[in-house]
Amino acid sequence: MEDKHLHILWTNADPTVFEKMILMYAVNSLLRDWWEKVTVIIWGATAALAANNPVVNEQIRMAMDRGVHFSVCVTCARELGVEDQLRDMGMEVISWGPPLTRLLQEKAPLLTI
Repeated sequence: MEDKHLHILWTNADPTVFEKMILMYAVNSLLRDWWEKVTVIIWGATAALAANNPVVNEQIRMAMDRGVHFSVCVTCARELGVEDQLRDMGMEVISWGPPLTRLLQEKAPLLTI
């Protein structure tokens, strides 16, 4: 399989949406070889959900153990006061404006939830 990298832009802070869509698809995509790489981009209120909800937090750790990469919008994390928590979980925390623009301009695989 050629190098295929899916990015999932996660902006919906509903825990059920995370569990039944983001988590399920991201993990299964790697386990079933649908994609070689999966990156979940945490943007907006999802940063606080990821840091503060113990169930979501544990599910993210499990997904990371299975190879899903999580990357966080640094501005969102800072403004919501969770930057250090997310970094401590092992997540990448960066400015996502330019990379997201590049993904869109290149028509790269991007799922937005």
